[in-house]
Amino acid sequence: MDTNGSQFFDAILIIAILIGIILVYFIITIIRYHRRYINLQKERIFAEITMQEKERKRIAGDLHDSLGPLLSSVKLNMNSIDVNNKQDQEIIDKAGRHIDEIISSLRQISYNLLPNTLQRNGLTEALKEFINHIQHKNSVKIHLYLLKEIHVAKEKEIHIFRMLQEIIHNAIKHANAKNLYVGINEENSNLQVWVKDDGSGFDMEKTKAASGGLGLKSLESRIEILNGQLSVESLPQRGTNYFFKVPL
Repeated sequence: MDTNGSQFFDAILIIAILIGIILVYFIITIIRYHRRYINLQKERIFAEITMQEKERKRIAGDLHDSLGPLLSSVKLNMNSIDVNNKQDQEIIDKAGRHIDEIISSLRQISYNLLPNTLQRNGLTEALKEFINHIQHKNSVKIHLYLLKEIHVAKEKEIHIFRMLQEIIHNAIKHANAKNLYVGINEENSNLQVWVKDDGSGFDMEKTKAASGGLGLKSLESRIEILNGQLSVESLPQRGTNYFFKVPL
């Protein structure tokens, strides 16, 4: 009887071990699948954003290098027309003003697509230029604090700039902020960025449910590409705090 009990116990133990091995195998398989899925998602997001930035760069180049000079040439030819009729001259002058407005709009669109300063002088100068441009067009006051000189790889600059661009636009357009505080620091081989506004704030869960949280999703997608960390804190009528850290 003792022998039978011992054999029964051994059989139960073997079955339990086999079940444990099977469970561990399935858990490892699920973890591997999840990691593979995350990597594929990250690669897909990276490909989409890279393609988007390349298309923006191409369109910005076409606007700046092709359409702009072409319109300037049209205006120059118009101004060289010798007319004696006062009405005709007024029409030409009016058309010239319209062309100036179109050229100005094209430059603005080209800048929004890809600031030349970002490529020429780097993130810091591009950010200063962007802030001056925003403050010139809006009543918001943006306080920029550069705690030390920063060095960011070219392939990362565009993503960091786009994130700050998105945050600042959201604060002005949706939160009606009057003051924004932007702090940038480099510490322990990480770029650290803080943005605080005094706007209306928002309920994050309701915002995501109502609109899909496209702005937040864009920030999250870019921070994934940069292998960084993002934190957003906001409450209605209490403003919004953003913090993100990116390894350099």
